[in-house]
Amino acid sequence: MTVTPTSRPPFTGGPPVCLPATDSGQRWVFGFPGGLTAEVHTRGARLHALWVPDRHGTPADVVLAPRDPARTADTARYFGSTVGRYANRIAHGRFSLEGTPYQLATQETGHCLHGGPDGFDTRLWEAESVHTPERTGVLLHLRSPDGDQGFPGNLDVTASLLIGRDGELSFSYAAVTDAPTPVNLTNHAYFNLEGEGAGDVLDHELAVGADHYTPVDEELIPSGDHRPVYGTAFDLRRPLRIGEAQARPGAGGGYDHNFVLSPHDDGTLRRAAVLHAPATGRRMEVLTTEPGLQVYTAGQFDGSVLGKSGTPYRSGAGVALETQHFPDSPNRPGDPSTVLRPGGEYRSRTVLRFGTRP
Repeated sequence: MTVTPTSRPPFTGGPPVCLPATDSGQRWVFGFPGGLTAEVHTRGARLHALWVPDRHGTPADVVLAPRDPARTADTARYFGSTVGRYANRIAHGRFSLEGTPYQLATQETGHCLHGGPDGFDTRLWEAESVHTPERTGVLLHLRSPDGDQGFPGNLDVTASLLIGRDGELSFSYAAVTDAPTPVNLTNHAYFNLEGEGAGDVLDHELAVGADHYTPVDEELIPSGDHRPVYGTAFDLRRPLRIGEAQARPGAGGGYDHNFVLSPHDDGTLRRAAVLHAPATGRRMEVLTTEPGLQVYTAGQFDGSVLGKSGTPYRSGAGVALETQHFPDSPNRPGDPSTVLRPGGEYRSRTVLRFGTRP
């Protein structure tokens, strides 16, 4: 089977298909006829492509990824990947746990971002297929050893990416450890519901189910307590064009902020966000068990990465909606805890529900 990045793969259903391995690891294609089709790479447990029908039933790939897979080792490293052991930032790479201080590996900013310079996005995960009449996809497994990027404890991680016949893509994570350690996992896909390479997402409409957000300093580290979104540039409780929303005073011309979702303490899914592209009618609802949503509108994209279609990715080429715990939580005792202990199990689930509007 040959997969052309800018067209729908010739996939007619059945169990997931494993394509020949490349530098991206194994490449798995799966989906349902007439519905969603995904391509997942095992290096980084990465969502490389997702074909979604528009209002006329015409599919397009709505996930950004570099034309040259080698770019996932540098400027495009997080595109579509599973990030961890701790998604988002830990200030200066330092935290204390049960009286013991830890120093993590840091990036050039001096902070630990998405698990460090050799995080889960760089690793080759083991994969196996899953296929039932209602769900199809892959299970991915990774062992993170004690001391990995400075984190304590051996951590065994399972990630599942499954497509449902009902038009849903689900991400589920589970992990166990033999020593207390912070864990915070998410997928870092960028979406453009007009199609990868179609331009920017400034005309997309975005709504976020959050009454509060996390203010940050110039280095994107939390700078205070959670603040109400009311009367600020972060009030996205009703749908707004992304271009209009991020042009409001205080948004800095783009979002890279954590939104505090409405409380849900029973582990059930809550609606975090809705993204809609009026030009195509595609609509994506984000539901999650996580307490936070990092919204990043790709303001730092500078055209240096060519997308799968050969189009340079410039500012606003996509939007990342990362369901997760809050940034720097190991240093903020008032935030929901991210500490996993022996005998416990980390679990997280996010569902992307796709549909169309006229």
